[in-house]
Amino acid sequence: MHLAQAQSNRGPRGRKKDFRDAERLVKRLVARELTLSFVPDAEQRLWRTVTRRKYQLTRDRARLQNQLESLLEEAHIKLSSLVSDLLGASARRMLKAIAEGETDPMALAVLADRQLRATPEQLCDALGACTDLKPVYRRLLKMVLEQLQFLEQQIGLLDQETASLLRQHQDAVERLAEVPGLGVDSATQIIAEVGPTAATFPSEKCLSSWVGACPGDDESAGVNYSRRSPKGNRHMRRVLNQCANAAARTKGSIFEIVYRRSVPRLGHNQAIGVIAHRQCRLIWLILHQGVRYEERGPAVTKQSKQRRTAKMIRQLRSLGYRIEPPNPQHESSAQGQGQ
Repeated sequence: MHLAQAQSNRGPRGRKKDFRDAERLVKRLVARELTLSFVPDAEQRLWRTVTRRKYQLTRDRARLQNQLESLLEEAHIKLSSLVSDLLGASARRMLKAIAEGETDPMALAVLADRQLRATPEQLCDALGACTDLKPVYRRLLKMVLEQLQFLEQQIGLLDQETASLLRQHQDAVERLAEVPGLGVDSATQIIAEVGPTAATFPSEKCLSSWVGACPGDDESAGVNYSRRSPKGNRHMRRVLNQCANAAARTKGSIFEIVYRRSVPRLGHNQAIGVIAHRQCRLIWLILHQGVRYEERGPAVTKQSKQRRTAKMIRQLRSLGYRIEPPNPQHESSAQGQGQ
């Protein structure tokens, strides 16, 4: 059974006839004139199900975070104006104490970490409404915190499930995670969408066209009427857009140079599209040819590489992968032998 694009089997205008349509479909299939759609195998479809479910839970978590902030603003608790992350360790301890019935602002301010930029006086001023907070707000706050904890537990279980499913493709995950803007989570989502080797796509251009990360070619008589990108795979487009925004902010990377060079002429959105297109072609090269990414930006230092490598190793180990850190003495000896 094949799944073909409807436009490749478009018939003449007029009344529909099932028998003639079936004949035309068979003839075009034998002549290889049909454009077949990409249908992954059962294993890859399972990967997609897990990663897309995690994305849905992540969206629910962001929605609950917005509801939590709205609830605090309604209760005249201005904690979000002083804390950058409302779900961080300091904020969670204070919110949990509020939900359990704490009314003293000074006792709540003591629960904050010393590294928090806000002073205890500022926290007491922001938490002053807790002295006469109604019990209904405390119960609602407790419900939101419990829902957030449940969602985070489910997201953690899905992370472990994804790691166990992709354990045999650990090398592909590591190679993708080395690209600026990408990480372990983005790498697993990309492999779930295009496969561990991107074998379905014969070239990087085909992958970019399938994803929808390339300019359109609506031309007639040599005149281009629209350069709008095709729709493509919306899940891959979302991941690439997030990765392109992160890569544009990575200091010293080639993607930051491309962004700074393109944004005055194209604007932010189109410059991000240019970076996403480059990343898509790079993803095909890394997966299809098995190569590793080499950063050649001007401001890349040895310390920044070590920090990024250590961060990636921690993420992979938290998911259950077996990672051995590179030995700098071995690398230096190998370089000496090469010289």
